[in-house]
Amino acid sequence: MPDLIAQGTEAQQRWRRPLPEGQEIVLGRFGGVWAVPWDHQVSRRHVGLSWNGRRLEVQRLPEAKNPVFLHGKEAERFELSPGEHFVVGQTTFTLADQQVDVTVDQPAPVQQQSFSSQYLKGVQFRNPDHRIEVLSRLPDVISGAAGDKELFVRLVSMLLAGVPRADAAAVVAVEEGRGAGDEGRGREEGGEESVIRLPPSALRPPPSSPAPRPQSPAPLVMHWDQRLAITGNFRPSQGLILESLRQGQSVLHVWRGAASASPESYTASDSFDWAFCAPVLGKSCRGWGLYVAGRFNVEQSGATPSSDPTDLREDVKFTELVAAMLSSLRQMRLLEHRHATLSQFFSPVVLDSLADEDPEVVLAPRETEVSVIFCDLRGFSRESERQAGDLLGLLQRVSKALGVMTHHIREQGGVVGDFQGDAAMGFWGWPLPQEDAVLRTCRAALAVRAEFEAATGFRTGIGVATGPAVAGKIGTVDQVKVTVFGPVVNLASRLEGMTKIIQAPILLDEATARIVRREVPRDVARVRRLAIVRPYGLDTPLEVSELLPPVAEYPELTDEHLEFYEAALDAFLSGKWPQAFELLHRIPAQDQVKDFLVVHIARHNRRPPPDWDGVVPLASK
Repeated sequence: MPDLIAQGTEAQQRWRRPLPEGQEIVLGRFGGVWAVPWDHQVSRRHVGLSWNGRRLEVQRLPEAKNPVFLHGKEAERFELSPGEHFVVGQTTFTLADQQVDVTVDQPAPVQQQSFSSQYLKGVQFRNPDHRIEVLSRLPDVISGAAGDKELFVRLVSMLLAGVPRADAAAVVAVEEGRGAGDEGRGREEGGEESVIRLPPSALRPPPSSPAPRPQSPAPLVMHWDQRLAITGNFRPSQGLILESLRQGQSVLHVWRGAASASPESYTASDSFDWAFCAPVLGKSCRGWGLYVAGRFNVEQSGATPSSDPTDLREDVKFTELVAAMLSSLRQMRLLEHRHATLSQFFSPVVLDSLADEDPEVVLAPRETEVSVIFCDLRGFSRESERQAGDLLGLLQRVSKALGVMTHHIREQGGVVGDFQGDAAMGFWGWPLPQEDAVLRTCRAALAVRAEFEAATGFRTGIGVATGPAVAGKIGTVDQVKVTVFGPVVNLASRLEGMTKIIQAPILLDEATARIVRREVPRDVARVRRLAIVRPYGLDTPLEVSELLPPVAEYPELTDEHLEFYEAALDAFLSGKWPQAFELLHRIPAQDQVKDFLVVHIARHNRRPPPDWDGVVPLASK
């Protein structure tokens, strides 16, 4: 598979990419991996390319503003053979059909030197400005790469820019289970990289007698580039790569001295005068190395003429700095990706705790005071029946509705504890105590109510309860989840179910209502006591209250209306039903909640039963 090499006027303005057969490619200044952002004479879409298996078909696109030159003449459509090039603006595009093979047949080096990190710290750059300028681009190189394949392309171009005396550079790696006799171009079929892991055997000193060749680890060349597109194939030394990875430090091989390394004596078969490999240490780049090779007495732009192999120390130090920065930045990127993935399973408050403490300690179940919210969709069963022919569409709507619940729970610092069909449960007060847990719960509940009424097409019922519970990693030996367990969870679920009967969107237990009255400002939320009920199947009465938005957001019910209702409730509880009935009718008709007491009073002809104790029994959940 041939490569296309783009080279601008400066060393760092370069890339080398393999040409896929039969695929249409567009070269331009913006967009995708084939972009040439450094050349303003290249249009957004300038040249169309297609490799037909033998030659590269090139066509100037209609929207291109500047000409394409072939052999110094303008050309609209032409074919290119390996070794030829065309020019757009100040960028040269060369078709190269070179091969790369990691070889075990390199002659023994006349000099081998290993460099410890401590030793390289003492090496001074003679031209530090250029090196620092190249290094400063590394964060953008890593963050801008969509994947490892693109990262390798950018790294190799950066190495050639930062080591001016180098003729070739590569990202190499050791793949677990690969034998030294296997062919290695560094790309699997289809052009994708393998997952790289360095086997433990590669990190141990070699045995006294060489192991059978197929059993030794074989490095892969993940990406490479060579300054001269017309020179021969690139044959990195397997021994050098494995020695560097085994030692965990940079290793230099010199095969020929400067005196015998004139340009006239260089041929493709002669390979390079020197090469070194710097390992990329750390779990994020396990088994990776940066391989750089070159020749003495060859002038390169920006290189200091020298015939002393020790002057390569600066280049080794620069490459090691690239390797160290690559490892650190890629580790950060992997941690960010892992954090984003875990955020689907853990709320931010849990992730923040996991970042600072031992997960086993953070997630260990423990008893604590929590506020629990239970949110349920209204009308889901009816919608399921109505949209039986479009289940995927229904799933999308339900997912969007559940997303509203989880968004507001997480936004208020809560933990999403569970999903039960079309319902979501969240809680506050764990993994860290939250003195304002009830305030946060109220904000989340009111935000869910407001968004459901405005946008989702579903209605919702919400129950909120506060009390002791066990929170943390709960489950069996086979499966666990981060959630909360205890009577307070069942109570919140019961309250959510009662919203259907009482027609109140948000119901609170007595403990939560008491805290809201005491600590939550009325411009955030309001509370009205609704009734004392005996839930279906239970013996203990329960006082329930409604959580309401502030009057500015819900002017249909003023504070005076709430006073009328609570006065009516007091009369209702004390058996003065005619007075309660009259007070309830001072509340606007659109308030369906008052109908719970009105209907109960009317059903008994406005007279309390002889055994009246103020408790309304519920006939269903």
